[in-house]
Amino acid sequence: MKKAYIKYFAALLLFGSNGIVASFINMSSYEIVLLRTLIGSLLLIAIFFISKGKLTFYKHKKQSLFLCASGIAMGTSWMFLYEAYTQIGVSVASLCYYCGPVIVMVLSPLIFREKLTAVKIISFVVVLIGIFLVNGNVLNEGANAWGVFCGLMSAVMYSAMVICNKKAKEITGLENSMLQLFISFLTVAVFVIIKQGFTIQISQADIIPILILGLVNTGIGCYFYFSSIGNLSVQTVAICGYIEPLSAVVFSVAFLGEKLLFVQIIGAVLIIGGAITGECLTKSFHK
Repeated sequence: MKKAYIKYFAALLLFGSNGIVASFINMSSYEIVLLRTLIGSLLLIAIFFISKGKLTFYKHKKQSLFLCASGIAMGTSWMFLYEAYTQIGVSVASLCYYCGPVIVMVLSPLIFREKLTAVKIISFVVVLIGIFLVNGNVLNEGANAWGVFCGLMSAVMYSAMVICNKKAKEITGLENSMLQLFISFLTVAVFVIIKQGFTIQISQADIIPILILGLVNTGIGCYFYFSSIGNLSVQTVAICGYIEPLSAVVFSVAFLGEKLLFVQIIGAVLIIGGAITGECLTKSFHK
């Protein structure tokens, strides 16, 4: 259990530092995601076969389709997220992205036939207010509606990823993450090929941060994440998961010099606090 906690927290901190590492790469957002998913998926494939894992997805054809959809949504979500990093900064983009779990919570009554409680509704409203406070100033100052749109779309696609992944119940663990990451790579690859062909220019200065992002943040991060969550309670995974956006904000302020206004800090508290409260109270009512 202690090892599971250590690996889970390490994964969250690695994910939280994605925007920092990406800021040192002088490439387009979709090119960064392409290389990240390629390197990360290759590492997970190597780990899977070295550990003598056995493929089972072909036994569950319908669930494999949901896993494919989940991988496509993940690749699309990351492209939106990394574009948002560029347009509105790591801290604001990360807070937009982590509205995804709340969208899942609100849609769960329709998709998973879970009861829509007053707690879920209130939590969603609180998070919406937080989104407005975080992004209102961004729109007023830079009129960067595209950046905010990308941040919010990354959250929408995140929710689609989670929902589709939940439908693939029999495909679990490292096989799940390996296949999903590889499918996300194929998704981004198709987009990049259509947009600019097969040519990508990588400068020597970009090689090290690309390898760090692909091998460490994505490959090892996903391995730590998926190998630990099976040994932790669902509530622990959900609530502690908000260490990721918190660390992303802290890292962006500490290492990139980004600044959050007081109203944006309040918005951040509402987004994360509303989501955590929704998770806690919903789980307690189910006991």
